[in-house]
Amino acid sequence: MATSVLPSIVPVSSSMPVDKYRGAVVEDLQLPPAFSLPSYESISRAIELAYDRDFSHIPVLDKDRRPLGYVDVSSLKARWEAGTANPTDSVVKYMTKFKRNAEHPYSLITPATPLADLAEFLRHNIFALVTDYDRKFVLALATSQDLDNFVSRRGI
Repeated sequence: MATSVLPSIVPVSSSMPVDKYRGAVVEDLQLPPAFSLPSYESISRAIELAYDRDFSHIPVLDKDRRPLGYVDVSSLKARWEAGTANPTDSVVKYMTKFKRNAEHPYSLITPATPLADLAEFLRHNIFALVTDYDRKFVLALATSQDLDNFVSRRGI
């Protein structure tokens, strides 16, 4: 007597999380290419470039193009206007350094990262650097607003 083997079906219950992004990945956000600054760039130039591109946070890279940290453009502008930052100072002096240690491990966000994972990352971070798989190039920045825009565009 032949027995048929049917795939097991797991019922959807309220205890299983629903992927509100329907399996979409970071690449589906269609983010603009990343804009970053070298560590030696002046804050006056950084502010000018940020406003030209409508960015609120800009990654700062070392001479080997590795991310060191980021500048918060509105905070930088406020310091400049208050006279506590010289326009010719380099951005590295005012950047927020990325924490890289056992307590704060690096979270790899690539174009193939599921949006559900990105959303979880953004619950604890202002933005995410989207890099290639080898972490050699910063491809884009993703924010919670990017996720919200994706959801509204898709009607999810």
